[in-house]
Amino acid sequence: MEEILIDAEEHMQSSIDAMEKRFSNVRAGRANPAILDKVMVSYYGVDTPLKQLANISIPEARQLAIKPFDKSALGAIEKGIYNADIGLTPNNNGETVILNIPVLTEETRKDYVKQVKGMAEDARIALRNSRQDANNDIKKSEAAEDEKKQATDEVQELINKFNKMIDTKLKQKEEELMSV
Repeated sequence: MEEILIDAEEHMQSSIDAMEKRFSNVRAGRANPAILDKVMVSYYGVDTPLKQLANISIPEARQLAIKPFDKSALGAIEKGIYNADIGLTPNNNGETVILNIPVLTEETRKDYVKQVKGMAEDARIALRNSRQDANNDIKKSEAAEDEKKQATDEVQELINKFNKMIDTKLKQKEEELMSV
């Protein structure tokens, strides 16, 4: 029973971690290097993650600076940012690529909140699937009925705890998105 509970908790935690990673890719009007995580650059014919080709810094609250290790990669980095379709236009000054983060409109903020709520719902679905798997494993086990009942209650306590975590993180992200 203990193994089933530990396994269920690990699955639930990984669902929360995945949701947080997805949340970090939703920009809140401030510069965040995480929005460049999915940018791939064709470097000498090989698709390479941008963060392996350059230093990414935040010189101002609404600006990202990308300084490549190899200056000949500047054009490829620009092209990679365009191709990633992240909604930002790169400016190349010969040494670095500058990305200016535009101010988010109220409508855009609301769209982002909808996206984040969808991500939170996906995490809740993953939690329910983990609970279902754990409960099925408990039913199949050779344990006594009272032990099965206790284990099922513990799984429910776990899902309640993780659902509260999702609600808390969702509320934080909504506040971050809606603050100007």
